[in-house]
Amino acid sequence: MAKRGRACVVVLGDLGRSPRMQYHALSLARQASLKVDIVAYGGSEPHSAVLENESIHIHTMIQWPKHSHSLPKILDPLMLLLKPIIQFIMLLWFLCIKVPPPDAFIVQNPPSVPTLVAVKWASSLRQSAFIVDWHNFGYTLLGLSLGRSSRFVSIYHWLEKRYGQMANGSLCVTRAMQHELAQNWGIKATVLYDQPPEFFHPTLLEEKHKLFCRLNRYLCHPLGVQDCGLGEMTKTKHYLQPRTPDEDFGILLEAAVMYDRRVAALLDENDSTDEGVLWKEISGGKQYLYPRLLFIITGKGPEKEKYEEKIKRLNLKRVAFRTMWLSAEDYPLLLGSADLGVCLHTSSSGLDLPMKVVDMFGCGLPVCAVSFSCIDELVKVEKNGLLFSSSSELADELLMLFRGFPDECDYLKSLKNGALEMGSSARWDSEWEEHAKPLISEVISKT
Repeated sequence: MAKRGRACVVVLGDLGRSPRMQYHALSLARQASLKVDIVAYGGSEPHSAVLENESIHIHTMIQWPKHSHSLPKILDPLMLLLKPIIQFIMLLWFLCIKVPPPDAFIVQNPPSVPTLVAVKWASSLRQSAFIVDWHNFGYTLLGLSLGRSSRFVSIYHWLEKRYGQMANGSLCVTRAMQHELAQNWGIKATVLYDQPPEFFHPTLLEEKHKLFCRLNRYLCHPLGVQDCGLGEMTKTKHYLQPRTPDEDFGILLEAAVMYDRRVAALLDENDSTDEGVLWKEISGGKQYLYPRLLFIITGKGPEKEKYEEKIKRLNLKRVAFRTMWLSAEDYPLLLGSADLGVCLHTSSSGLDLPMKVVDMFGCGLPVCAVSFSCIDELVKVEKNGLLFSSSSELADELLMLFRGFPDECDYLKSLKNGALEMGSSARWDSEWEEHAKPLISEVISKT
């Protein structure tokens, strides 16, 4: 495949939170027999398969400080300009000096600036191929915080488009994005759908037992004085990635409140009833038409504490929340132990798909997802999941799916079978072999 026998994967972000780029590295090492250098920030630990592969070498850059509260606000514009300059210099140092010359650089986009500029310069200096993996558009993410009319956003958009056009090859995550790149950016891209790797699968009973023993300290710690999470209950699963502005977590909280109130009305329950009495009745064999729900939220997002405070004030009797950060090895096990996944991703561009849903399908987990323009490329309504546009719709879906749980919820079981079929029909290795490997081989041969 290659003359030098090397590839370099570039991520201007936390490698542990960039699973697709970890999978690229594994495929380049295993399926293309290349030595792989990864240049990225540290933070979260990557999957053990990456760390243990002798052909993969991780080069960790020093991260730009996230907070500069000690500096006067008048310096904010200066810091906004200084940050990409420092990142650019650091990227060039690693890509041109620290790592051996590769046959190809494969870079994650976004972020676009200064990443695409630095990788293009490095590829020219080292006579290597330049490949962009388009996960989303950087300018649309920047527009969420600065507004689409911002001059910074316009400059960012121009740089992203200009340097994206200079790439020798491009991959993207959806057909909708492929069409946008072709029509409005003049870029020909190959669709490489996210697919779950082999370590995403339904969790065995023994694995569940060991997992919940490890997580016991999180599960038994309520977000508030007391909640229904201390008893035996349904485990619904929501995976919260590092928080981004294109996820509205408030929808889930509002839906939880609605579920709690509607179940109380349907079962004619009094909120003043002692929770201990309810659990005594449940353990004694009393059947309830609707179960208590436990939402497990994983992630390290910047708004985590704010939402934990909101959860504490909800005073829910039939819904509980837990927040935790999981290792790359435990995350698939928790997905495979859940009964339902909830995805709040809406996409800043409307053209990318949530990788968390792919992970859920790999574990045989059906999904309720926020509806947006291209989500139907992944979620097939009434086959492997449902879509919603409001908290009320999500609450309706929870009531519909969990009525009669666990024995009489046939609709939920049907969706689970669809998710299992979807997850087993395609895996990352085969998707990469069919779509990414031919592109990378062709680009390298022409460089």
